Amino acid sequence: MAPHMGRRLRKGAGTTAVAALAVAALSASQAPGVVHASNPTDQAASDVTPTPAPDAPASGNSPYYTDLPPLVSPTPPPNASAPPIGQLPAGDQQGIPATVLDAYQKAQAALARDRPDCHLPWQLLGGIGKVESGHANGGRVNANGTTLTPILGPVLNGAGFANISDTDGGVYDGDKVHDRAVGPMQFIPSTWAHSGRDGNGDGVNDPNNVYDAALAAGFYLCGNGRDLAVKADLDKAILSYNQSQEYLTTVTTWFDFYRRGTHEVPDGTGSLPSGRSDQNAGKRSTPSAPPSTPTTKPGSKPGSKPTTKPTSPATPTAPPAKPPVTPTKPGGGEGTPTPVPRAKTLENAGTKELTAFAGGAFSGQPTVRVKDDSGKAMAQATVKFEIVGDTDTRFAGGATTASVPTAADGTVAAPALKAGEKTGTFTVRATVVTSSVPAVEWKATVVARQADVLTRGDTKALTAAPGAEFADVVSLKATYKGAAASGVAASATMIATPAAGADPKAAPKTNDPKSNDPKSNDPKVNDKGPYFKDAKGNPVRELKDLKTDDKGVLALPQMYADGESGTFLLRVTTEGGATITVELKVAAAS
Repeated sequence: MAPHMGRRLRKGAGTTAVAALAVAALSASQAPGVVHASNPTDQAASDVTPTPAPDAPASGNSPYYTDLPPLVSPTPPPNASAPPIGQLPAGDQQGIPATVLDAYQKAQAALARDRPDCHLPWQLLGGIGKVESGHANGGRVNANGTTLTPILGPVLNGAGFANISDTDGGVYDGDKVHDRAVGPMQFIPSTWAHSGRDGNGDGVNDPNNVYDAALAAGFYLCGNGRDLAVKADLDKAILSYNQSQEYLTTVTTWFDFYRRGTHEVPDGTGSLPSGRSDQNAGKRSTPSAPPSTPTTKPGSKPGSKPTTKPTSPATPTAPPAKPPVTPTKPGGGEGTPTPVPRAKTLENAGTKELTAFAGGAFSGQPTVRVKDDSGKAMAQATVKFEIVGDTDTRFAGGATTASVPTAADGTVAAPALKAGEKTGTFTVRATVVTSSVPAVEWKATVVARQADVLTRGDTKALTAAPGAEFADVVSLKATYKGAAASGVAASATMIATPAAGADPKAAPKTNDPKSNDPKSNDPKVNDKGPYFKDAKGNPVRELKDLKTDDKGVLALPQMYADGESGTFLLRVTTEGGATITVELKVAAAS
Protein backbone atom coordinates (compact mmCIF):
# COMPACT_ATOMS: atom_id res chain seq x y z
CA MET A 1 0.00 0.00 0.00
CA ALA A 2 1.10 3.58 -0.46
CA PRO A 3 2.80 5.06 2.60
CA HIS A 4 0.70 8.20 2.78
CA MET A 5 -1.52 8.23 5.84
CA GLY A 6 -2.90 11.74 5.75
CA ARG A 7 -5.36 13.41 8.14
CA ARG A 8 -9.10 13.52 7.68
CA LEU A 9 -10.79 16.90 7.63
CA ARG A 10 -13.11 17.13 10.66
CA LYS A 11 -15.66 19.67 9.49
CA GLY A 12 -19.41 19.45 9.91
CA ALA A 13 -19.16 18.10 13.42
CA GLY A 14 -22.79 18.90 14.15
CA THR A 15 -23.98 16.87 11.20
CA THR A 16 -21.68 14.03 12.18
CA ALA A 17 -23.01 14.09 15.74
CA VAL A 18 -26.59 13.82 14.49
CA ALA A 19 -25.55 10.97 12.20
CA ALA A 20 -23.82 9.19 15.05
CA LEU A 21 -26.92 9.45 17.23
CA ALA A 22 -29.05 8.01 14.45
CA VAL A 23 -26.57 5.22 13.90
CA ALA A 24 -26.54 4.43 17.59
CA ALA A 25 -30.33 4.23 17.64
CA LEU A 26 -30.36 2.07 14.54
CA SER A 27 -27.63 -0.21 15.80
CA ALA A 28 -29.41 -0.69 19.10
CA SER A 29 -32.74 -1.53 17.47
CA GLN A 30 -31.76 -3.55 14.40
CA ALA A 31 -28.41 -5.15 14.97
CA PRO A 32 -28.52 -8.08 12.56
CA GLY A 33 -26.66 -10.50 14.77
CA VAL A 34 -24.88 -11.93 11.73
CA VAL A 35 -21.30 -10.81 12.28
CA HIS A 36 -19.99 -11.93 15.67
CA ALA A 37 -16.84 -11.08 17.54
CA SER A 38 -14.48 -13.91 18.30
CA ASN A 39 -14.62 -12.89 21.97
CA PRO A 40 -18.15 -12.54 23.43
CA THR A 41 -16.91 -9.80 25.75
CA ASP A 42 -15.77 -7.56 22.86
CA GLN A 43 -17.39 -4.15 22.91
CA ALA A 44 -19.45 -2.74 20.08
CA ALA A 45 -17.81 -0.57 17.41
CA SER A 46 -19.59 2.48 18.84
CA ASP A 47 -17.84 1.95 22.18
CA VAL A 48 -14.28 1.30 21.04
CA THR A 49 -12.35 2.70 18.10
CA PRO A 50 -10.38 -0.20 16.62
CA THR A 51 -6.73 0.45 15.85
CA PRO A 52 -6.43 1.53 12.20
CA ALA A 53 -4.58 -0.76 9.82
CA PRO A 54 -0.92 0.19 9.32
CA ASP A 55 -1.24 0.34 5.53
CA ALA A 56 -2.36 3.48 3.75
CA PRO A 57 -6.15 3.52 3.33
CA ALA A 58 -7.55 2.44 -0.02
CA SER A 59 -9.34 5.75 -0.55
CA GLY A 60 -6.57 7.95 0.82
CA ASN A 61 -9.06 9.07 3.48
CA SER A 62 -11.03 10.89 0.79
CA PRO A 63 -14.45 12.31 1.77
CA TYR A 64 -17.48 10.07 1.70
CA TYR A 65 -21.27 10.26 1.83
CA THR A 66 -22.75 10.35 5.31
CA ASP A 67 -26.43 9.64 4.50
CA LEU A 68 -27.98 6.91 6.61
CA PRO A 69 -30.60 4.35 5.62
CA PRO A 70 -34.16 4.81 6.86
CA LEU A 71 -34.97 3.23 10.20
CA VAL A 72 -37.16 0.17 10.43
CA SER A 73 -39.17 -1.22 13.35
CA PRO A 74 -37.58 -0.17 16.69
CA THR A 75 -37.16 -3.82 17.66
CA PRO A 76 -36.36 -6.70 15.35
CA PRO A 77 -38.75 -9.65 15.20
CA PRO A 78 -38.07 -12.19 17.99
CA ASN A 79 -35.74 -15.09 17.21
CA ALA A 80 -34.91 -13.71 13.78
CA SER A 81 -31.86 -11.99 12.36
CA ALA A 82 -33.88 -10.01 9.80
CA PRO A 83 -37.50 -8.92 9.46
CA PRO A 84 -39.84 -10.72 7.07
CA ILE A 85 -39.87 -9.41 3.51
CA GLY A 86 -43.20 -7.71 4.06
CA GLN A 87 -41.70 -5.63 6.87
CA LEU A 88 -38.72 -4.34 4.89
CA PRO A 89 -38.48 -0.55 4.69
CA ALA A 90 -40.07 0.89 1.59
CA GLY A 91 -38.49 3.29 -0.88
CA ASP A 92 -35.64 3.23 -3.34
CA GLN A 93 -32.99 3.41 -0.58
CA GLN A 94 -33.14 -0.37 -0.68
CA GLY A 95 -32.71 -0.51 -4.44
CA ILE A 96 -29.24 -1.09 -5.89
CA PRO A 97 -28.69 -0.55 -9.65
CA ALA A 98 -28.74 -3.89 -11.43
CA THR A 99 -25.23 -3.89 -12.89
CA VAL A 100 -23.69 -2.60 -9.66
CA LEU A 101 -25.53 -5.24 -7.62
CA ASP A 102 -24.34 -7.89 -10.07
CA ALA A 103 -20.75 -6.68 -9.63
CA TYR A 104 -20.97 -6.93 -5.83
CA GLN A 105 -22.41 -10.44 -6.00
CA LYS A 106 -19.89 -11.65 -8.56
CA ALA A 107 -17.09 -10.31 -6.38
CA GLN A 108 -18.48 -12.26 -3.41
CA ALA A 109 -18.56 -15.44 -5.54
CA ALA A 110 -14.96 -14.90 -6.66
CA LEU A 111 -13.73 -14.36 -3.09
CA ALA A 112 -15.66 -17.42 -1.92
CA ARG A 113 -13.51 -19.42 -4.34
CA ASP A 114 -10.17 -17.66 -3.88
CA ARG A 115 -10.40 -16.52 -0.22
CA PRO A 116 -12.93 -18.89 1.37
CA ASP A 117 -11.65 -18.16 4.88
CA CYS A 118 -12.42 -14.46 4.47
CA HIS A 119 -16.24 -14.90 4.31
CA LEU A 120 -16.77 -11.68 2.36
CA PRO A 121 -20.49 -10.78 2.08
CA TRP A 122 -21.50 -8.72 -0.96
CA GLN A 123 -23.56 -6.47 1.33
CA LEU A 124 -20.29 -5.13 2.77
CA LEU A 125 -19.24 -4.09 -0.72
CA GLY A 126 -22.71 -2.57 -1.04
CA GLY A 127 -22.17 -0.53 2.10
CA ILE A 128 -18.80 0.76 0.91
CA GLY A 129 -20.10 1.40 -2.62
CA LYS A 130 -23.04 3.38 -1.22
CA VAL A 131 -20.83 5.49 1.03
CA GLU A 132 -18.08 6.04 -1.52
CA SER A 133 -20.05 6.86 -4.67
CA GLY A 134 -23.76 6.22 -4.19
CA HIS A 135 -23.38 2.97 -6.15
CA ALA A 136 -21.59 4.59 -9.10
CA ASN A 137 -23.87 7.64 -9.13
CA GLY A 138 -27.05 5.63 -9.04
CA GLY A 139 -25.83 3.05 -11.56
CA ARG A 140 -24.64 5.39 -14.30
CA VAL A 141 -22.60 2.67 -16.00
CA ASN A 142 -22.46 1.24 -19.50
CA ALA A 143 -23.19 -2.33 -20.54
CA ASN A 144 -19.68 -3.42 -19.47
CA GLY A 145 -19.92 -1.83 -16.02
CA THR A 146 -17.76 1.24 -16.69
CA THR A 147 -18.99 4.57 -15.34
CA LEU A 148 -20.46 6.88 -17.96
CA THR A 149 -18.58 9.82 -16.44
CA PRO A 150 -15.48 9.80 -14.24
CA ILE A 151 -16.00 9.70 -10.48
CA LEU A 152 -13.13 11.63 -8.92
CA GLY A 153 -12.50 12.68 -5.36
CA PRO A 154 -11.00 16.08 -4.53
CA VAL A 155 -7.33 16.80 -5.16
CA LEU A 156 -5.35 15.30 -2.28
CA ASN A 157 -3.06 18.30 -1.88
CA GLY A 158 -3.21 18.63 1.90
CA ALA A 159 -5.73 21.48 1.81
CA GLY A 160 -8.18 19.86 4.19
CA PHE A 161 -7.38 16.35 2.95
CA ALA A 162 -4.43 14.01 2.90
CA ASN A 163 -1.41 15.23 0.94
CA ILE A 164 -0.59 12.54 -1.64
CA SER A 165 1.73 13.43 -4.50
CA ASP A 166 0.99 11.98 -7.94
CA THR A 167 1.76 8.27 -8.30
CA ASP A 168 0.19 7.41 -11.67
CA GLY A 169 1.28 10.22 -13.97
CA GLY A 170 -2.36 11.27 -14.18
CA VAL A 171 -3.34 8.06 -15.97
CA TYR A 172 -6.34 7.32 -13.74
CA ASP A 173 -7.19 10.66 -12.15
CA GLY A 174 -6.00 13.14 -14.80
CA ASP A 175 -3.78 14.92 -12.25
CA LYS A 176 0.00 14.81 -12.65
CA VAL A 177 0.70 16.74 -9.45
CA HIS A 178 -1.46 15.07 -6.79
CA ASP A 179 -3.53 11.92 -6.56
CA ARG A 180 -7.32 11.76 -6.39
CA ALA A 181 -9.60 8.87 -5.45
CA VAL A 182 -11.00 7.25 -8.58
CA GLY A 183 -14.06 5.25 -9.57
CA PRO A 184 -17.14 3.78 -7.89
CA MET A 185 -15.10 2.33 -5.00
CA GLN A 186 -12.80 5.39 -4.75
CA PHE A 187 -9.33 3.86 -4.93
CA ILE A 188 -6.34 6.15 -4.91
CA PRO A 189 -3.99 5.28 -7.83
CA SER A 190 -1.16 4.06 -5.58
CA THR A 191 -3.49 1.54 -3.94
CA TRP A 192 -5.01 0.50 -7.26
CA ALA A 193 -1.52 -0.27 -8.57
CA HIS A 194 -1.27 -3.02 -5.93
CA SER A 195 -4.89 -4.07 -5.57
CA GLY A 196 -6.43 -3.61 -9.04
CA ARG A 197 -8.28 -6.62 -10.46
CA ASP A 198 -10.01 -7.55 -13.74
CA GLY A 199 -13.53 -8.40 -12.65
CA ASN A 200 -15.28 -8.45 -16.03
CA GLY A 201 -12.75 -10.49 -17.99
CA ASP A 202 -11.85 -7.82 -20.57
CA GLY A 203 -8.14 -8.05 -19.81
CA VAL A 204 -7.96 -4.56 -18.24
CA ASN A 205 -7.79 -3.49 -14.58
CA ASP A 206 -9.90 -0.32 -14.61
CA PRO A 207 -10.83 1.47 -11.36
CA ASN A 208 -13.70 3.13 -13.26
CA ASN A 209 -15.30 -0.25 -13.93
CA VAL A 210 -17.64 -1.44 -11.19
CA TYR A 211 -16.79 -5.13 -11.76
CA ASP A 212 -13.04 -4.46 -11.51
CA ALA A 213 -13.44 -2.08 -8.57
CA ALA A 214 -15.77 -4.37 -6.59
CA LEU A 215 -13.44 -7.35 -7.01
CA ALA A 216 -10.42 -5.25 -6.05
CA ALA A 217 -12.27 -3.96 -2.98
CA GLY A 218 -13.10 -7.51 -1.97
CA PHE A 219 -9.47 -8.64 -2.15
CA TYR A 220 -8.39 -5.48 -0.33
CA LEU A 221 -10.84 -6.04 2.52
CA CYS A 222 -9.74 -9.68 2.79
CA GLY A 223 -6.07 -8.68 3.08
CA ASN A 224 -3.81 -9.63 5.97
CA GLY A 225 -5.67 -12.91 6.48
CA ARG A 226 -8.81 -11.21 7.82
CA ASP A 227 -11.96 -13.21 8.50
CA LEU A 228 -14.87 -10.83 8.00
CA ALA A 229 -17.18 -13.09 9.97
CA VAL A 230 -15.21 -11.91 13.02
CA LYS A 231 -16.30 -8.47 14.23
CA ALA A 232 -12.79 -7.29 15.05
CA ASP A 233 -11.53 -8.23 11.59
CA LEU A 234 -14.56 -6.65 9.95
CA ASP A 235 -13.87 -3.35 11.71
CA LYS A 236 -10.19 -3.47 10.76
CA ALA A 237 -11.10 -4.13 7.14
CA ILE A 238 -13.46 -1.16 6.94
CA LEU A 239 -10.98 1.12 8.71
CA SER A 240 -8.28 0.01 6.27
CA TYR A 241 -10.46 1.57 3.59
CA ASN A 242 -10.87 4.91 5.36
CA GLN A 243 -9.40 5.61 8.79
CA SER A 244 -12.38 7.30 10.40
CA GLN A 245 -14.64 6.11 13.17
CA GLU A 246 -17.57 7.90 11.54
CA TYR A 247 -16.78 6.08 8.28
CA LEU A 248 -16.76 2.74 10.09
CA THR A 249 -20.12 3.47 11.67
CA THR A 250 -21.74 4.67 8.44
CA VAL A 251 -20.52 1.72 6.35
CA THR A 252 -21.55 -0.78 9.04
CA THR A 253 -25.03 0.74 9.16
CA TRP A 254 -25.55 0.36 5.41
CA PHE A 255 -24.07 -3.14 5.60
CA ASP A 256 -26.65 -4.11 8.22
CA PHE A 257 -29.39 -2.43 6.20
CA TYR A 258 -28.62 -4.37 3.02
CA ARG A 259 -28.37 -7.64 4.92
CA ARG A 260 -32.01 -7.16 5.88
CA GLY A 261 -33.07 -7.11 2.25
CA THR A 262 -32.59 -5.25 -1.00
CA HIS A 263 -33.68 -5.37 -4.62
CA GLU A 264 -32.29 -4.30 -7.97
CA VAL A 265 -33.42 -1.20 -9.83
CA PRO A 266 -32.63 -0.28 -13.46
CA ASP A 267 -29.19 1.17 -14.10
CA GLY A 268 -29.19 4.94 -13.92
CA THR A 269 -32.22 5.17 -11.62
CA GLY A 270 -30.67 4.55 -8.20
CA SER A 271 -31.06 7.18 -5.50
CA LEU A 272 -28.12 9.50 -4.88
CA PRO A 273 -26.94 10.47 -1.39
CA SER A 274 -26.53 14.12 -0.45
CA GLY A 275 -24.67 14.43 2.86
CA ARG A 276 -20.89 14.71 2.63
CA SER A 277 -18.20 14.26 5.27
CA ASP A 278 -16.19 17.15 3.85
CA GLN A 279 -19.15 19.57 3.72
CA ASN A 280 -17.90 22.60 1.76
CA ALA A 281 -14.18 22.03 2.09
CA GLY A 282 -13.99 20.21 -1.19
CA LYS A 283 -16.33 18.80 -3.77
CA ARG A 284 -16.23 15.50 -5.59
CA SER A 285 -16.49 15.80 -9.34
CA THR A 286 -19.94 14.25 -9.26
CA PRO A 287 -23.28 15.85 -8.46
CA SER A 288 -25.05 15.70 -5.13
CA ALA A 289 -28.69 16.25 -4.32
CA PRO A 290 -29.71 19.87 -3.70
CA PRO A 291 -29.68 20.99 -0.04
CA SER A 292 -32.89 21.30 1.90
CA THR A 293 -34.79 24.57 1.38
CA PRO A 294 -34.20 27.10 4.17
CA THR A 295 -37.30 28.09 6.05
CA THR A 296 -37.80 31.33 7.99
CA LYS A 297 -39.20 31.06 11.51
CA PRO A 298 -42.63 32.65 12.01
CA GLY A 299 -42.27 36.17 13.37
CA SER A 300 -38.73 36.63 12.15
CA LYS A 301 -37.84 40.05 10.93
CA PRO A 302 -37.52 40.57 7.18
CA GLY A 303 -33.96 40.05 6.12
CA SER A 304 -33.09 37.94 9.12
CA LYS A 305 -30.86 34.90 8.53
CA PRO A 306 -32.93 31.86 7.55
CA THR A 307 -32.50 28.64 9.45
CA THR A 308 -32.58 25.19 7.94
CA LYS A 309 -35.02 22.82 9.54
CA PRO A 310 -33.20 19.55 10.19
CA THR A 311 -34.78 16.27 9.26
CA SER A 312 -35.15 13.84 12.12
CA PRO A 313 -32.84 10.88 11.53
CA ALA A 314 -35.59 8.55 12.75
CA THR A 315 -37.97 9.69 10.03
CA PRO A 316 -37.47 8.13 6.57
CA THR A 317 -37.01 10.77 3.89
CA ALA A 318 -39.26 10.32 0.88
CA PRO A 319 -37.25 9.71 -2.33
CA PRO A 320 -37.20 12.49 -4.92
CA ALA A 321 -39.52 12.26 -7.89
CA LYS A 322 -36.49 11.84 -10.16
CA PRO A 323 -32.90 11.05 -9.28
CA PRO A 324 -30.51 13.99 -9.36
CA VAL A 325 -29.04 14.71 -12.76
CA THR A 326 -25.50 13.65 -13.56
CA PRO A 327 -23.41 16.01 -15.72
CA THR A 328 -21.96 14.64 -18.92
CA LYS A 329 -18.49 15.69 -17.77
CA PRO A 330 -17.14 16.67 -14.37
CA GLY A 331 -18.30 20.23 -13.87
CA GLY A 332 -20.18 20.17 -17.18
CA GLY A 333 -23.80 20.66 -18.13
CA GLU A 334 -26.75 18.53 -17.14
CA GLY A 335 -28.39 15.71 -19.00
CA THR A 336 -31.32 13.41 -18.34
CA PRO A 337 -30.25 9.97 -17.11
CA THR A 338 -31.58 7.08 -19.16
CA PRO A 339 -31.58 3.47 -18.04
CA VAL A 340 -28.83 1.44 -19.65
CA PRO A 341 -30.10 -1.57 -21.66
CA ARG A 342 -29.37 -4.91 -20.03
CA ALA A 343 -28.67 -8.24 -21.65
CA LYS A 344 -31.68 -10.52 -21.41
CA THR A 345 -30.84 -13.48 -23.64
CA LEU A 346 -27.72 -15.11 -25.06
CA GLU A 347 -28.25 -17.57 -27.89
CA ASN A 348 -26.24 -19.71 -30.27
CA ALA A 349 -25.98 -17.94 -33.61
CA GLY A 350 -25.65 -21.06 -35.73
CA THR A 351 -22.48 -22.85 -34.66
CA LYS A 352 -23.18 -26.60 -34.89
CA GLU A 353 -19.97 -28.56 -34.55
CA LEU A 354 -16.44 -27.88 -33.34
CA THR A 355 -13.94 -30.49 -34.51
CA ALA A 356 -10.30 -30.36 -35.51
CA PHE A 357 -7.32 -32.57 -36.06
CA ALA A 358 -4.54 -32.10 -33.54
CA GLY A 359 -2.66 -28.91 -34.37
CA GLY A 360 -5.23 -27.85 -36.95
CA ALA A 361 -8.07 -25.37 -37.36
CA PHE A 362 -11.60 -26.10 -36.18
CA SER A 363 -14.44 -26.74 -38.56
CA GLY A 364 -16.69 -24.20 -36.81
CA GLN A 365 -16.37 -20.92 -34.92
CA PRO A 366 -18.37 -20.25 -31.73
CA THR A 367 -20.81 -17.41 -32.45
CA VAL A 368 -23.58 -16.01 -30.23
CA ARG A 369 -26.23 -13.31 -30.33
CA VAL A 370 -27.14 -11.03 -27.40
CA LYS A 371 -30.59 -9.46 -27.03
CA ASP A 372 -31.62 -6.84 -24.48
CA ASP A 373 -34.63 -6.87 -22.17
CA SER A 374 -36.82 -5.50 -24.97
CA GLY A 375 -35.88 -8.38 -27.29
CA LYS A 376 -33.72 -6.25 -29.59
CA ALA A 377 -30.22 -7.03 -30.73
CA MET A 378 -27.76 -5.56 -28.24
CA ALA A 379 -24.61 -3.92 -29.60
CA GLN A 380 -21.42 -3.36 -27.59
CA ALA A 381 -22.24 -6.03 -25.02
CA THR A 382 -19.04 -7.78 -23.98
CA VAL A 383 -19.14 -11.54 -24.38
CA LYS A 384 -16.53 -13.67 -22.67
CA PHE A 385 -15.49 -16.89 -24.40
CA GLU A 386 -13.72 -19.53 -22.30
CA ILE A 387 -12.01 -22.82 -23.04
CA VAL A 388 -12.95 -25.21 -20.24
CA GLY A 389 -11.47 -28.66 -19.75
CA ASP A 390 -8.27 -30.66 -20.01
CA THR A 391 -6.93 -29.44 -23.35
CA ASP A 392 -4.08 -27.46 -24.85
CA THR A 393 -6.34 -25.87 -27.47
CA ARG A 394 -6.12 -22.09 -27.37
CA PHE A 395 -7.64 -18.99 -28.90
CA ALA A 396 -5.53 -16.96 -31.30
CA GLY A 397 -2.69 -15.45 -29.31
CA GLY A 398 -2.48 -18.38 -26.91
CA ALA A 399 -5.17 -17.36 -24.39
CA THR A 400 -7.86 -19.57 -22.85
CA THR A 401 -10.29 -16.65 -22.47
CA ALA A 402 -11.25 -13.80 -24.77
CA SER A 403 -13.72 -10.93 -24.33
CA VAL A 404 -15.23 -9.45 -27.49
CA PRO A 405 -17.98 -6.80 -27.93
CA THR A 406 -21.06 -7.59 -29.99
CA ALA A 407 -21.66 -5.96 -33.36
CA ALA A 408 -24.67 -3.83 -34.29
CA ASP A 409 -26.73 -6.96 -34.96
CA GLY A 410 -25.91 -8.31 -31.49
CA THR A 411 -23.68 -11.11 -32.77
CA VAL A 412 -20.08 -11.84 -31.93
CA ALA A 413 -17.72 -14.67 -32.83
CA ALA A 414 -14.94 -16.05 -30.69
CA PRO A 415 -11.37 -15.59 -31.90
CA ALA A 416 -10.04 -18.40 -34.05
CA LEU A 417 -9.48 -21.66 -32.16
CA LYS A 418 -6.19 -23.49 -32.71
CA ALA A 419 -6.22 -27.14 -31.71
CA GLY A 420 -3.36 -28.39 -29.59
CA GLU A 421 -1.75 -31.80 -29.69
CA LYS A 422 -3.88 -33.23 -26.88
CA THR A 423 -6.81 -35.21 -28.26
CA GLY A 424 -10.19 -35.51 -26.60
CA THR A 425 -13.20 -33.33 -25.83
CA PHE A 426 -13.60 -30.06 -23.95
CA THR A 427 -16.08 -27.17 -23.70
CA VAL A 428 -16.18 -23.69 -25.17
CA ARG A 429 -18.41 -21.43 -23.05
CA ALA A 430 -19.82 -17.98 -23.80
CA THR A 431 -21.21 -15.60 -21.15
CA VAL A 432 -22.19 -11.93 -21.05
CA VAL A 433 -19.81 -10.35 -18.55
CA THR A 434 -22.36 -7.92 -17.10
CA SER A 435 -25.27 -10.31 -16.84
CA SER A 436 -26.32 -13.53 -15.18
CA VAL A 437 -28.16 -14.84 -18.27
CA PRO A 438 -27.45 -18.54 -18.90
CA ALA A 439 -24.25 -19.37 -20.74
CA VAL A 440 -24.06 -20.95 -24.19
CA GLU A 441 -21.75 -23.96 -24.48
CA TRP A 442 -20.35 -26.08 -27.30
CA LYS A 443 -18.67 -29.47 -27.18
CA ALA A 444 -15.36 -29.35 -29.00
CA THR A 445 -13.36 -32.38 -30.11
CA VAL A 446 -9.73 -32.76 -31.12
CA VAL A 447 -8.94 -35.99 -32.95
CA ALA A 448 -5.57 -37.47 -33.86
CA ARG A 449 -4.03 -36.32 -37.10
CA GLN A 450 -5.01 -38.61 -39.96
CA ALA A 451 -4.07 -39.56 -43.49
CA ASP A 452 -6.30 -41.27 -46.03
CA VAL A 453 -3.66 -41.89 -48.72
CA LEU A 454 -0.04 -43.01 -48.66
CA THR A 455 1.99 -42.84 -51.88
CA ARG A 456 5.55 -43.67 -52.89
CA GLY A 457 6.83 -41.29 -55.53
CA ASP A 458 9.90 -43.36 -56.44
CA THR A 459 8.92 -46.63 -58.08
CA LYS A 460 12.46 -47.96 -58.34
CA ALA A 461 12.84 -51.51 -57.02
CA LEU A 462 14.23 -51.83 -53.52
CA THR A 463 16.97 -54.48 -53.58
CA ALA A 464 19.88 -55.64 -51.49
CA ALA A 465 22.37 -58.49 -51.40
CA PRO A 466 22.20 -60.94 -48.48
CA GLY A 467 23.92 -59.45 -45.42
CA ALA A 468 24.10 -55.98 -47.01
CA GLU A 469 22.24 -52.66 -46.73
CA PHE A 470 19.45 -51.67 -49.05
CA ALA A 471 20.74 -49.03 -51.42
CA ASP A 472 17.64 -46.84 -50.98
CA VAL A 473 15.35 -45.93 -48.09
CA VAL A 474 11.57 -45.89 -48.25
CA SER A 475 10.08 -42.38 -48.54
CA LEU A 476 6.31 -41.94 -48.54
CA LYS A 477 3.88 -39.00 -48.77
CA ALA A 478 0.78 -38.89 -46.53
CA THR A 479 -2.24 -36.79 -47.48
CA TYR A 480 -5.73 -36.20 -46.14
CA LYS A 481 -8.34 -35.18 -48.69
CA GLY A 482 -5.54 -34.17 -51.01
CA ALA A 483 -3.66 -31.98 -48.50
CA ALA A 484 -0.35 -32.86 -46.87
CA ALA A 485 -0.98 -34.64 -43.56
CA SER A 486 1.68 -33.51 -41.11
CA GLY A 487 2.38 -35.09 -37.73
CA VAL A 488 0.42 -38.25 -38.53
CA ALA A 489 1.33 -41.32 -36.49
CA ALA A 490 2.47 -44.32 -38.53
CA SER A 491 3.89 -47.81 -38.14
CA ALA A 492 6.07 -49.94 -40.38
CA THR A 493 6.11 -53.74 -40.25
CA MET A 494 8.04 -56.43 -42.13
CA ILE A 495 5.26 -58.91 -42.76
CA ALA A 496 5.37 -62.52 -43.80
CA THR A 497 5.27 -63.21 -47.53
CA PRO A 498 2.27 -64.92 -49.18
CA ALA A 499 1.97 -68.68 -49.06
CA ALA A 500 4.32 -70.71 -51.22
CA GLY A 501 3.38 -70.53 -54.87
CA ALA A 502 1.38 -67.31 -54.47
CA ASP A 503 2.25 -64.28 -56.54
CA PRO A 504 3.92 -61.69 -54.29
CA LYS A 505 2.55 -58.93 -56.47
CA ALA A 506 -0.92 -60.03 -55.52
CA ALA A 507 -0.33 -58.70 -52.00
CA PRO A 508 -2.42 -55.62 -51.28
CA LYS A 509 -0.72 -52.41 -52.38
CA THR A 510 -3.69 -50.12 -52.90
CA ASN A 511 -4.94 -47.39 -50.59
CA ASP A 512 -8.28 -49.07 -50.04
CA PRO A 513 -8.38 -49.40 -46.23
CA LYS A 514 -10.55 -52.46 -46.53
CA SER A 515 -8.22 -54.33 -48.86
CA ASN A 516 -5.21 -53.15 -46.87
CA ASP A 517 -6.63 -53.79 -43.44
CA PRO A 518 -3.87 -55.66 -41.60
CA LYS A 519 -6.48 -57.70 -39.76
CA SER A 520 -8.29 -58.75 -42.91
CA ASN A 521 -5.01 -59.83 -44.49
CA ASP A 522 -3.86 -61.45 -41.25
CA PRO A 523 -0.37 -59.97 -41.46
CA LYS A 524 2.29 -61.41 -39.19
CA VAL A 525 5.60 -59.90 -38.29
CA ASN A 526 8.26 -61.76 -40.26
CA ASP A 527 11.00 -63.44 -38.26
CA LYS A 528 13.54 -63.37 -41.10
CA GLY A 529 14.53 -61.26 -44.04
CA PRO A 530 14.97 -57.43 -44.13
CA TYR A 531 15.07 -55.55 -40.84
CA PHE A 532 15.67 -52.15 -39.18
CA LYS A 533 18.00 -51.54 -36.26
CA ASP A 534 17.10 -50.23 -32.84
CA ALA A 535 19.21 -47.78 -30.84
CA LYS A 536 21.50 -50.61 -29.70
CA GLY A 537 21.99 -51.98 -33.21
CA ASN A 538 19.74 -54.98 -32.68
CA PRO A 539 17.51 -56.14 -35.58
CA VAL A 540 13.84 -55.09 -35.34
CA ARG A 541 11.14 -55.75 -37.90
CA GLU A 542 8.39 -53.50 -36.53
CA LEU A 543 8.47 -49.74 -35.87
CA LYS A 544 5.51 -48.10 -34.14
CA ASP A 545 6.50 -44.55 -33.19
CA LEU A 546 6.79 -42.95 -36.60
CA LYS A 547 5.35 -39.58 -37.66
CA THR A 548 5.13 -37.64 -40.88
CA ASP A 549 7.00 -34.34 -41.06
CA ASP A 550 5.43 -30.90 -41.58
CA LYS A 551 5.13 -31.65 -45.32
CA GLY A 552 3.48 -35.03 -44.78
CA VAL A 553 6.63 -36.98 -45.72
CA LEU A 554 7.47 -40.21 -43.93
CA ALA A 555 11.08 -41.31 -44.39
CA LEU A 556 11.81 -44.74 -42.94
CA PRO A 557 15.18 -45.65 -41.38
CA GLN A 558 17.89 -47.56 -43.21
CA MET A 559 16.98 -51.19 -43.93
CA TYR A 560 19.29 -54.19 -43.87
CA ALA A 561 19.18 -57.72 -45.31
CA ASP A 562 20.09 -60.82 -43.37
CA GLY A 563 21.31 -64.04 -45.01
CA GLU A 564 17.89 -64.91 -46.44
CA SER A 565 17.16 -64.42 -50.13
CA GLY A 566 13.79 -63.87 -51.72
CA THR A 567 10.93 -61.39 -51.93
CA PHE A 568 9.70 -59.73 -48.76
CA LEU A 569 6.94 -57.30 -47.90
CA LEU A 570 6.97 -54.04 -45.92
CA ARG A 571 3.59 -52.76 -44.73
CA VAL A 572 3.21 -49.06 -43.64
CA THR A 573 -0.01 -47.88 -41.97
CA THR A 574 -1.02 -44.46 -40.67
CA GLU A 575 -3.60 -43.12 -38.21
CA GLY A 576 -6.75 -42.81 -40.26
CA GLY A 577 -6.30 -46.03 -42.23
CA ALA A 578 -3.92 -45.12 -45.07
CA THR A 579 -1.85 -48.20 -45.93
CA ILE A 580 0.75 -49.16 -48.49
CA THR A 581 2.72 -52.41 -49.07
CA VAL A 582 6.22 -52.25 -50.59
CA GLU A 583 8.20 -55.16 -52.12
CA LEU A 584 11.73 -55.77 -50.94
CA LYS A 585 14.02 -58.17 -52.87
CA VAL A 586 17.13 -59.81 -51.51
CA ALA A 587 19.26 -61.68 -54.07
CA ALA A 588 22.94 -62.30 -54.71
CA ALA A 589 24.49 -60.46 -57.63
CA SER A 590 24.29 -62.53 -60.82
